[in-house]
Amino acid sequence: MSWGTELWDQFDNLEKHTQWGIEFVERYTKFVKERSEIEISYAKQIRNLSKKYQPKKNSKEDEEYKYTSCRAFLSTLNELNDYAGQHEVIAENLTSQIICELTRFVQELKAERKSHFHDGRKAQQHIENCWKQLESSKRRFERDCKEADRAQQYFEKMDADINVTKADVEKRSSLKARQQAQMRHQMAEDSKNEYSACLQKFNQEQNEHYYTLIPHIFQRIQDMEERRIQKVGESMKTFAEVDRQVLPIVGKCLDGMTKAAESIEPKSDSNQVIESYKSGFEPPGDVEFEDYSQPMKRTASDTSLSNSRNEGKPDKPISKSKGKLWPFIKKNKQSSCSHTYHKELMKRTLGKPTYAFEARRYVLSLKLGSGPEDFSHLPPEQRRKKLQAKIDEINKDIQKEMDQREALTKMKDVYLKNPQMGDPSSVDPRLAEISQNIEKLRLELQKFDGWLAEVEGRMPVRSDSSKRQSGMFEAQNNAPVNNNCAQDRESPDGSYTEERSSEAQVKEFDDEFDDEEPLPTIGTCKVLYPFEGQNEGTISVAEGEVLHVIEEDKGDGWTRVRRNDDEEGYVPTSYVEVFLENTKDS
Repeated sequence: MSWGTELWDQFDNLEKHTQWGIEFVERYTKFVKERSEIEISYAKQIRNLSKKYQPKKNSKEDEEYKYTSCRAFLSTLNELNDYAGQHEVIAENLTSQIICELTRFVQELKAERKSHFHDGRKAQQHIENCWKQLESSKRRFERDCKEADRAQQYFEKMDADINVTKADVEKRSSLKARQQAQMRHQMAEDSKNEYSACLQKFNQEQNEHYYTLIPHIFQRIQDMEERRIQKVGESMKTFAEVDRQVLPIVGKCLDGMTKAAESIEPKSDSNQVIESYKSGFEPPGDVEFEDYSQPMKRTASDTSLSNSRNEGKPDKPISKSKGKLWPFIKKNKQSSCSHTYHKELMKRTLGKPTYAFEARRYVLSLKLGSGPEDFSHLPPEQRRKKLQAKIDEINKDIQKEMDQREALTKMKDVYLKNPQMGDPSSVDPRLAEISQNIEKLRLELQKFDGWLAEVEGRMPVRSDSSKRQSGMFEAQNNAPVNNNCAQDRESPDGSYTEERSSEAQVKEFDDEFDDEEPLPTIGTCKVLYPFEGQNEGTISVAEGEVLHVIEEDKGDGWTRVRRNDDEEGYVPTSYVEVFLENTKDS
């Protein structure tokens, strides 16, 4: 069906319909544009979310990613970032393939529509002008005919009147009336011929207008409308295809997330906790029963001190202070070897030291995030891992320097063979610098290798409890008096040593806790901020609490305090306001 034949008289309605069609395309273009903006905004939010939870450089979160669950989460974040990229691709394709195309198409459509309806109005104006000419010719023909009829009637009246006198006849000549009538008839005939010609011409113009011009113009308008509809359909299909094109990559992103989730290994993560926090210490053995009901001299198997040390010295009464942490309880210098042995083994709990001087150093190192170069502040197992990691790092640096030296050596050889390419002596300073760096790194490597060998050679071998207990009893019963349980001893810097004599070890223990009576109070302090003493050797305090100061800050940021004569510990100096008895400095 053709608009030219079926809608020949609907020019105004076609004009309204085509205008609505263009507005529909513009509305659909606006819809796609808003969808594209949503995709861009969504992609941006997804990227920001992924970036927000990415591990920060040089942060503690980096250590979390040794666990499979954390690595899976990192993989999920990376896949999510790629997923956001696909939504950006959707937005770009919608803009380039639909929005830009439809915008250009609408402009062309408006120009074409304007041209077609201009031609239609021009044809309509032409046929209206032809109609006006026909009407004018028709009215003129009608007027001339009436004039001719009146002239004929007048002539006939004059010729037939018998009462007219001879003078009147002469005066009103019938010949003159006849001539007038003939002239009018001729004018009417001319008007008739002109009217007939105009009518014939109009009919031809009208026939050409309604059967040729208008159908041709309306057909072009119909073709334009069909192209508009087809373009909208293609755009809607592209709208779906743009999403379908990214589905394979989106599917790969989702598959990557699924694969990352399936890579989580609970057993591996739980073993990693062991690797991260294993101290390498043996658990303490059973505490021996010490019979004080009968006054008798301890034998060598019951004491850690020689008989000569015990002779002539009365036993001191047992301290009756209650509620104290054992590191702050003053010990009898004549304590047995088993006591010393178990105290040494109990110096660490879950890898954290409980002696006061070690607690202060260990907590301070955690707070500052640093420690000795040889990692002696760490438990043996963790120290070994840190040393091994440092050795691996140094080996990599050495290999890197050696690769650079090899490359520069080859370059120097090329310069020697081809002097025009460069001066061989220009490479010598850099080669000398690299050689010095390698020598420094090797010395550093030798130093850390020595520390690692020391740790690996002195770490205790894990055994079952029965072997450990029997070995302990054998050591007590068979060892010489001056041995003093020197095996499995730990030095204050956190490393094991066997060279030290028992006298020196007991002396160190006694030097730290050498008095029976508690330390005297040297002042008071007021707690400014609450502090949770989670580490052994520290004490929890509440804001506003007033405590006794028994040891001031030694420069490491910790102050030793006492609460109600039954609880002692260390608190950060910056958390309290100290008032010493001799000086009121805070």
